[in-house]
Amino acid sequence: MSDALLGPAQVRDLAEGLGVRPTKARGQNFVVDAGTIRRIVRVAGVQAGESVVEVGPGLGSLTLGLLEAGAQVTAVEIDPLLAGALPGTVGTVAPGWADRLTVVTADALTVTDLPGPAGPPTALVANLPYNVAVPVLLTFLARFPTLERVLVMVQAEVADRLVAPPGSRTYGVPSAKAAWYADARRAGSVGRAVFWPVPRVDSALVALERRDPPPTTATRAQVFAVVDAAFAQRRKTMRAALAGLAGSGEAAEAALVGAGLDPAVRGERLAIGEFARVAERLTWATEPRRGGSGRVGT
Repeated sequence: MSDALLGPAQVRDLAEGLGVRPTKARGQNFVVDAGTIRRIVRVAGVQAGESVVEVGPGLGSLTLGLLEAGAQVTAVEIDPLLAGALPGTVGTVAPGWADRLTVVTADALTVTDLPGPAGPPTALVANLPYNVAVPVLLTFLARFPTLERVLVMVQAEVADRLVAPPGSRTYGVPSAKAAWYADARRAGSVGRAVFWPVPRVDSALVALERRDPPPTTATRAQVFAVVDAAFAQRRKTMRAALAGLAGSGEAAEAALVGAGLDPAVRGERLAIGEFARVAERLTWATEPRRGGSGRVGT
C-alpha cells in the first residue's frame, strides 16, 4: 500500500502554498483523511486501467486515491488555480502516476468532452461540491452515456433525496430524475471530521448503477417536465399540478386516466415509469426546455 495520499498537514500546506482559502461559494470542503479516500475508492470498485472521471478534485486528495488504485483519471476542475496545480502535486507526491492524469479546466455543468488516454470514462467518482451536487450528477448521467456506475459523496440530506423511493417523505425531483438513469442506493455515511474546513452538515456516499430508462415514446425532456410540474407544489393532486402543462385540468385528467392513474394521486406516489406514461399521453406543442435552465438532465 502506498503512502502517497494527502493528510491534514499536507492539505493545509498545499492550500497555503497556493494561497487558497476554501470557499462556501464553490462548496469546497477538502478530504484530509487517507482512510476515507481509500474507502471511497474501494466502494466505487475502481479497477486498474479503468477510465474514471472526477469532478472537483480540489487539492488532489481523491485524485491520488484513484491513481493509487491504478485508474486513468480525468479530473474536471472549475478553479484555474487548482486545475493548474494538480499535475504538479501528483508529480511531486507520486511521479509514476502523473502520466495517468488528465486535467480539464471547466465548469462541470458545461463540459462536453472528457479526454483521457484510456478512452471515455466508465465511472464517475467524486466528492461533489454540495451547492451543485444534483445538477452535476444528473448532467453527467445525461451527457456521458459510457458512465456505467457512479459513487459520489454529497450532503447527507441530498443523499436521502437521491435514493428515496416513491411514497417516502424525501422523494422528489432528484429521486425521480436519478431513477430515469440508474438504480441508486446509500453506500455509507462520512463523518464531518475528515474534512477541512469541517462542514456544518453530515455527508454520505451514494452509489448508482446505470440501467436503461423506462420504455416510453416520450422524450426525456417531456418526462422531466412532468416530474417538475408534479413537484412544483407537491401537495397538489396530479390533475391540478399538470393543468398548466396539459392546457387544462380536463386535459390533465384525461392524460392521467389514459396512463391508468387516479387523477387525485400526488406526484410523490409515482415512480419514474408512471411519469413517463403520463408524458406519453400529453399533447406537446413544443419540446420542453431541458431543466428550465439550459442544463442537461436537471
